[in-house]
Amino acid sequence: MLWMLGALSAIGPLATDMYLPALPQVGDDLGVSASAVQLTLTAFMVGLALGQLAVGPLSDGLGRRRPLRVGLVLLVGAAAICALAPSGAVLTVARLVQGLGSGVGMVIARAVVADRVTGPQAARTFSLLTVIVGVAPIVAPLFGGAIAGPAGWRGVFVVLTGLSVVLLAVVWRHVPETLPAGRRHPVSVRECARNIVAVVSVRRYRGYAAAFALTYGVIFGYISASPFVVQEVMGFSPTAFSVIFTCNAVGLTCANAVNSRLVGRYRPRALLTWGIAAVSTVAAVMVVVVVIDPAGRRPLLVIMFVLAGATGFVFGNAAALALDQVRDRSGTGSAVLGALQFSVGAVVSPLVITGTAAGALPMALVIFTCAMLAVLALAATGGKRHAAQAATKAPEEAPAPE
Repeated sequence: MLWMLGALSAIGPLATDMYLPALPQVGDDLGVSASAVQLTLTAFMVGLALGQLAVGPLSDGLGRRRPLRVGLVLLVGAAAICALAPSGAVLTVARLVQGLGSGVGMVIARAVVADRVTGPQAARTFSLLTVIVGVAPIVAPLFGGAIAGPAGWRGVFVVLTGLSVVLLAVVWRHVPETLPAGRRHPVSVRECARNIVAVVSVRRYRGYAAAFALTYGVIFGYISASPFVVQEVMGFSPTAFSVIFTCNAVGLTCANAVNSRLVGRYRPRALLTWGIAAVSTVAAVMVVVVVIDPAGRRPLLVIMFVLAGATGFVFGNAAALALDQVRDRSGTGSAVLGALQFSVGAVVSPLVITGTAAGALPMALVIFTCAMLAVLALAATGGKRHAAQAATKAPEEAPAPE
């Protein structure tokens, strides 16, 4: 089950990262500008946000299986249209729909974990899930670059279509229903809106969800800007970019693996606090380094690696802590978490790209801003008082997904 949930969560990163090395090809083939090509990435982020926000409340009422199947069918069709897109406009719309389908898998994967486990075990499971998902950004750029060479950028989407078909077939057969009928809420527009309001009214949920999303803004600021900064500003080749991107993804994945081991010894809140402190410190150092030496290769590459690793101590812990606050509406909580996450990503993406001519400074400033806002979001959850209250509660134990 854990591997299947990882596959559902990984399809979004795969669809994002596999065609990063081919972005210049897309612009040349369709005759559109770099900003128009970047819009296809932004549209995908918007689709991810909207898909999760719509499906999360529905899955609280209909169960997990039916919305998941519909979302994967949508994913298959959108990927096929991307492969055949005759223009930038069609590709952008198809990427929006592809994001919607990817969002369904991601939100339901988190909701299934919340259905099955809680407390420190939930944080450990989310971290392990992130380790599995972390394989996607490791292999995606290398895989995408290898495909885009002989087959072009359309070949990347042909492969994504095939992967989506396989995922649909396996999920249709093997993923069980994890939400009993007795725990479901009525399905209506009013009830869905009521569930969303109820979730976002929980102060600690808002704080943890914002910390999660803003830290994603940090890592997505790097992901969006890195193809241009590393290749055009630093002068590395597309192959070198793929290797650099892969190394940073390995760092993020290893950090999540370490976090999953530490959860048994330290509480998720403590690990989250350490992670956000590390992210904000490295982000501040990045700004200083970029201002002093805009063309500096080696220092900035080291900083990118450390930054990616530091975020690995945030995502699993923040997700577990947020969903623990709204366990009676875990589907809606997962949806709002994901919608907020990818809304931040959609806002960050054009900000770091429009300033590419200024070197790496726009990327560094956006990353620093997101990191500082994440610090404020964590502080809004109650700080030491909340940690002391949590320490007095015995964690609930439940069997992890097999």
